[in-house]
Amino acid sequence: MTVTGGAATAPGRPRADGDVPVDISRVPAREAAERELSKPMYHENDPNLLQRGLDRFWEWVGDLFSAASAATPGGVLGLVVVVLFVAALVAALWWRLGAPRRAPGATGDSLFTDGPRTARDHRAAAARHASAGLWNQAVQERMRAVVRSLEERSLLDPRPGRTADEAAAEAGRSLPSQADELRLAARTFDDVTYGGRTADEPAYRRIEELDTALERTRPTLDTASTGTPA
Repeated sequence: MTVTGGAATAPGRPRADGDVPVDISRVPAREAAERELSKPMYHENDPNLLQRGLDRFWEWVGDLFSAASAATPGGVLGLVVVVLFVAALVAALWWRLGAPRRAPGATGDSLFTDGPRTARDHRAAAARHASAGLWNQAVQERMRAVVRSLEERSLLDPRPGRTADEAAAEAGRSLPSQADELRLAARTFDDVTYGGRTADEPAYRRIEELDTALERTRPTLDTASTGTPA
């Protein structure tokens, strides 16, 4: 309060232009501030939606890691040891067992996937793949040549849908001296075709040698290709 000429006057409200008092309540002031701050000029450097999502994800991972380390003996170091141990165990199992194999005889496991071809055709295809260093394809074609040759010699009955394991088991009954090699060749074919394994030259040469040996092997007289008495 001021005194002018002996009279007391109350302090006046602030004026925006010297004449009109400025009287802004709390709610309109907040709305005005929000409108001002919503202008693009204040958000040019804000992270985009993807960055915000990644930030939230890493925050979640950090919280999860913190909770897990608190529950693990040894804290963070103990958790790291456990994670490394599990990763090493998974890697060892994958290296030892390879990719999961489908059960022999499952749908799509047929040895022959294309139209009828002779053993000579399959051998020629295998030789082309081998000369190009494509050992997976070479192994597959040579195994098909083995089975087709046995069919051409009437040691196996031609049967659509036969798997490599079935062919090896049936042929092994009439060619017992080669039964082990036949099973090994079928296993190699399955590993390459369904198990995600990678063949090499020694694997191919072994099936090639088996194919050559079978050409010179005479079947036993007491067992036919189907396992019934001759």
